[in-house]
Amino acid sequence: MTEPTSPLRALPGAAAGRPRVAEFFAGIGLARLGLDAAGLDVAWANDFDPQKTLLYTHQHGGDHYVEQDIATVGGDDLPDVELAWSSFPCTDLSLAGNRRGLNNGSQSSTFWHFTRVLEEMGERRPPVVALENVVGFATSHGGDDLAQAITELNRLGYSVDVLALDARRFVPQSRPRIFLVAALAAPADTADTGSELRPDWLQTPFGDPSLRTHRAALPAPPPPLTEGFGTLADRRGDWWDDDRTAAFVDSLSPLQAARLAQLQSARSISYRTAYRRTRQGRARWEVRADDIAGCLRTARGGSSKQAVVRTGRGRTRVRWMSAGEYARLMGAGDFDLTPARDSQALFGFGDAVCVPVVSWLAEHYLLPLLRGELAGAAPLEAVGGR
Repeated sequence: MTEPTSPLRALPGAAAGRPRVAEFFAGIGLARLGLDAAGLDVAWANDFDPQKTLLYTHQHGGDHYVEQDIATVGGDDLPDVELAWSSFPCTDLSLAGNRRGLNNGSQSSTFWHFTRVLEEMGERRPPVVALENVVGFATSHGGDDLAQAITELNRLGYSVDVLALDARRFVPQSRPRIFLVAALAAPADTADTGSELRPDWLQTPFGDPSLRTHRAALPAPPPPLTEGFGTLADRRGDWWDDDRTAAFVDSLSPLQAARLAQLQSARSISYRTAYRRTRQGRARWEVRADDIAGCLRTARGGSSKQAVVRTGRGRTRVRWMSAGEYARLMGAGDFDLTPARDSQALFGFGDAVCVPVVSWLAEHYLLPLLRGELAGAAPLEAVGGR
């Protein structure tokens, strides 16, 4: 058999030169869409939620998919892969969640099962690991949770980079996330401080001498979008009746009401998004001032659901955001939604990672790291004795 020209090993079943990926906490498969687009092959995927499984397997097929609690997954269950991707649950780390943390939370503590599986893979563990979570991970328990995660990856032989990236740089949705990129053969450290990818509030791990970290040299991401939701909003939809719309307007604060009145009096049509908040014991709607959607959430309960406001030419209409709008805001406008109810789709997209963010990270960091193209990094065949 002819060896591939790429330094990447062609494992059984993988296209030559395309690294194979194990996708943990796969959800509905948006990370896979981004990885596929960047030139990686997902060889194994896992989640245990039946609703997410339905959407994932309908979109991507089920040959490589395991619907199973990660607590029961073992290292021997996984094929040989070059990359492990993990979007482990954020509930216990999020500012909007319960903040129980990495150890005490019943969901985010699944991180430890993920690293257990890596350890059980032994010398087969992948040379690169990527984790995605909410920015609250960086401050959970005063930063101790992030430090513990890095320490655990260090124990398994990985050096860890930490960076922040907002989906707003690719789609009209404010969705900041942090990413940990762990490597058995780390690239040279750039001492990057105060940049867009590693702002001052994310520098603490790099100054801790007890942690093995690195900061890879990366290009600047695209600038944040300042508009665009109106271009992808549905022109038709289940608009609320006059009474419900009037109740929406009546709930606005004076500042919010003035903002909406100005938009309503304009000659052009504008689209805005809105969340319902509790202010001083009263439920109030708040309309964003810009043409950017707020961060999509898992849409369980009214405060998590986002509304769409269409206003201008003397009239305002309001409705819930549609599943199709959720998909487009996550960079997955072609995702096939036919097998799921709207509530299933909203939950799946709200709990996912934005597709173009994954693609950017894979193209500019993960693939060059695997190929030894980042300063100081070794190619795959030189990593971990493989």
